[in-house]
Amino acid sequence: MAFESLTDRLQQAMSKLRRKGKVTEADIKEMMREIRLALLEADVNLQVVKEFTKNVRERAIGVEVLESLSPAQQIVKIVDEELTRTLGSETVGIQKSPKIPTVIMMVGLQGAGKTTFTGKLANHLIKTENARPLMIAGDVYRPAAIDQLKVLGQQLDVPVFDLGTDVSPVEIVRQGMAHAREKKNDYVLIDTAGRLHVDERLMDELKQIKEIAQPNEILLVVDAMTGQDAVNVADSFNQQLGITGVIITKLDGDTRGGAALSIRSVTGAPIKFTGIGEKLTDLEVFHPDRMSSRILGMGDMLTLIEKAQQDFDEKKAEELATKMRENTFDFNDFIEQLDQVMNMGPLEDLLKMIPGMNQMAGMENFKVDPKDVARKKAIVLSMTPAERENPDLLNPSRRRRIAAGSGNSVVEVNRMIKQFKESQKMMQQMTKGNLNAIPGMDQMFGTGIKGKLNKMAMNQMIKKNKKKKKKRK
Repeated sequence: MAFESLTDRLQQAMSKLRRKGKVTEADIKEMMREIRLALLEADVNLQVVKEFTKNVRERAIGVEVLESLSPAQQIVKIVDEELTRTLGSETVGIQKSPKIPTVIMMVGLQGAGKTTFTGKLANHLIKTENARPLMIAGDVYRPAAIDQLKVLGQQLDVPVFDLGTDVSPVEIVRQGMAHAREKKNDYVLIDTAGRLHVDERLMDELKQIKEIAQPNEILLVVDAMTGQDAVNVADSFNQQLGITGVIITKLDGDTRGGAALSIRSVTGAPIKFTGIGEKLTDLEVFHPDRMSSRILGMGDMLTLIEKAQQDFDEKKAEELATKMRENTFDFNDFIEQLDQVMNMGPLEDLLKMIPGMNQMAGMENFKVDPKDVARKKAIVLSMTPAERENPDLLNPSRRRRIAAGSGNSVVEVNRMIKQFKESQKMMQQMTKGNLNAIPGMDQMFGTGIKGKLNKMAMNQMIKKNKKKKKKRK
């Protein structure tokens, strides 16, 4: 995940202060040196690094901090506030037109993810506003782009306007705008061809499209892996077109993520969305304060809650709670819940949004193997409908059949069924509020997802209880 190395470095830099009762000016200078190195290694623009460290140092070296009983906490707060300010301070959404349609134009380098983002944005507008968008295929230089946009349109049931590759993008946009007005679409999303910011002919083409479409938003789509050059690209596009917002894509990749910290300061244009995966739902509204909390390892509960609300059906959740209470939770429910959780994204990334989880011992090595999840699903899908509803039917001969059908060993099938039965007991106890009576906590998921998580959580609770007892004494 992006920012992971930056998060680790910043936490190391500030952890030294947490062990001190009082913080001296020398301590702050040492911490600022570590923060400066961490930001530079993360590909943050040099000028942005200088301004950020200067602001933090000036605020941190003060009587109210140096004489504080918890100086480390106050300095972390200062770093958090300055980081939030660098990222943009406030969440900025799509600027809607007072009359329809609201026109949004996507620009950027080739391969940045403009076409995919166009589909994601259409999906986001449908879900959040019940909008009726039209997507215009203006990338005629890469034929696959038009086909890709059409496929996305079919998946979303969103119309795509195109005139093939033999008509100029300017004319396609002109006719596309007329079509949108005729059909009364409330949003028009224009996908343009990727181009270098130094290509004058293609940049002139974008200026003509801008003149015809009169877009409410010109969104620059930037690949997070571009690094330092992303700032130069953003600055050039901004000077020539006047961008109104930035989209950071591939933020889920193994990237340093420094571009996100730099672009806002250099261009003045707010970051509006981030792309966190390949699926159409893998789009997040950019919240500077939440991103700052994530970078500093302080979690992001609000985004986690929003993800849960978005991916979980309230009615189904109520049905599940009833099944838990009545002990009728079966393998069909198990698969449904597994799919819903996995749709929210990698479990290790979701856990890091919980405050404190990032500092938990062993969290950096916690990974969920998608193949392990797929094996569990294969076992369940190899059962008959009756077996899924009534696990008690699973005698040895049925288990051998399921093992052969799912490509697993009988041992793995037995382990899976045992884990499921333990989870049934646990769920019933949880609905009664009796967590201490949950049987088989260690064995429940073996070395799988819940076993690892449970051990880490229990260790954290034991440490906290020990500290409380010492304080009482």
